[in-house]
Amino acid sequence: MTTDWDVIEVLLPHLTGVIVERLEREVDQVCIQARSAMRSTRCPRCDVPSARVHSRYERVLADAAMAGQRVVIRLLVRRFFCGNAECPAKTFVEQVTGLTERHARRTSLLRRMLEDIGLALAGRAGARLAARHGMTVSRDSLLRLVRALPDPPVGEVAVLGVDDFAIKRGQVYATILLDQDTHRPIDVLPDREADTLAGWLQAHPEVRIITRDRAGCYAEGATRGAPQATQCADRWHVWKNLGEAVEKTVIAHRGCLLDPETTTESAESAEDAAPSVGDADEQATTASMPQVPAGEVGSDTTAEAKPVVAHLRKRHAAVQALRAGGKGIRAIARELHLDRKTARRFYYATSVEELLAVTLSRTSVLDEYKPYLNLRFNAGCADAAILTAEIRGRGYRGSQRTVYRYIQPFRAGRKAPDPAPAPPKIKHVTGWIMRNPENLKPEDEQRLNVILARCPELAATRRHVGAFAAMIRDLRGDRLLEWIDHVRADNLPALRSFTTGLKHDLAAVTAGLTLPWNNGPTEGTVNKIKMLKRTMFGRAKLDLLRKRILLLAT
Repeated sequence: MTTDWDVIEVLLPHLTGVIVERLEREVDQVCIQARSAMRSTRCPRCDVPSARVHSRYERVLADAAMAGQRVVIRLLVRRFFCGNAECPAKTFVEQVTGLTERHARRTSLLRRMLEDIGLALAGRAGARLAARHGMTVSRDSLLRLVRALPDPPVGEVAVLGVDDFAIKRGQVYATILLDQDTHRPIDVLPDREADTLAGWLQAHPEVRIITRDRAGCYAEGATRGAPQATQCADRWHVWKNLGEAVEKTVIAHRGCLLDPETTTESAESAEDAAPSVGDADEQATTASMPQVPAGEVGSDTTAEAKPVVAHLRKRHAAVQALRAGGKGIRAIARELHLDRKTARRFYYATSVEELLAVTLSRTSVLDEYKPYLNLRFNAGCADAAILTAEIRGRGYRGSQRTVYRYIQPFRAGRKAPDPAPAPPKIKHVTGWIMRNPENLKPEDEQRLNVILARCPELAATRRHVGAFAAMIRDLRGDRLLEWIDHVRADNLPALRSFTTGLKHDLAAVTAGLTLPWNNGPTEGTVNKIKMLKRTMFGRAKLDLLRKRILLLAT
């Protein structure tokens, strides 16, 4: 036969240390009247047992909800005399194990539940969920509970993953440290400085392998803090850097992407569409139009780009002059009022042409709609408002003013030229070169082969990319120096610049291409951190964010 005590012990195990005297249902809650079942207890300071009662009083504790209803425990507790004459505590209050804590107004069970809710949902969302389940708590109380949680122990870490994440993008960054064996975050550093990482590593000499990206601060910090460890540059980042170099190479040879015969036909078409010599007004209009050389039809090099070109050259000259004067990237950024990333791009640019190629390769939002606009203009529709409405139905998201500026030059000749077939986009050609040939679509492979036959530099780039991919696939980092020599034998400035960067971090890159470790799990953890930041609307301070990062993984 099951007794009431058995039911309480099974369903409410946290109440086994008390005697439940009465259970009442009030208007909006359930009230449990109870008293301690212990005859004696120990002093929390000297651990001497005592049974001498000084006084009694009632504690009111919020408990976990029952069937969605709030629960309050009215617990009668006793204050005891301490029997140790040398103890500074003359009296003390008894605590029920698993139920009460000093100064707490919640049971230990409810506190643990609210801690879990706070870790998962943080403030406002956590408070709303708790209220739906009969646990009243404010958002600030939830955050205080999370902040008060102790950090999990770091333990022994043999393989460490290091990466940065943004607290405030472009301004404040922190560093995440990951145990690569368990994929568990073990610490969060308040910045991404070399000294901070070096200090942490010096306190953990057991680290033997460090996986990281190619940031100089982490390389320096790992070298100073853990000279015994092998540093592995992340293969994904190395491959990404190679892709950026390939893209620059494609941009530099973008003239090879369009068939020369098509380019000539487009130029002749443009000449046929020119106004007659006899019309003085039309001649004046044509003279004011931006003129595109025949050999550059299909590119974005127009008179409208000239101010941009002049601005690029002026800024590049200013940055290089300060660099020659011995100033670093941050000092240059402050003096010229530039973003640090912009200053770095101009600082390391091998020439103005490299910057110019990137700028002039940008496509217009109108490019894919130009054939349709030309067709409609030649059919007699020259109203920019009507044309804009029509192409918006096809997905155009630009302004009517852009359409007007495009068709305005055609009004002089009263006919739009037949547009040349658009060359493949820079990003598409880069993707074809970087992709495994076995995974290319037949039509893409055919277009790429035509381009490579026309451009020896891009053909050489494709060979080097294939060789590097084989190194990554087979983990043959011993071939890296040979690969670098082959690249330097060709006239490929962007790839040469890439190899120069590899040589600056040669040991880590070689280890990354040889050992099975990579920084992928750390990158995945950074993505989870971004989700945590979004749940707190990007307003969490580092101490709260750090607790959620470390404790949600345990």
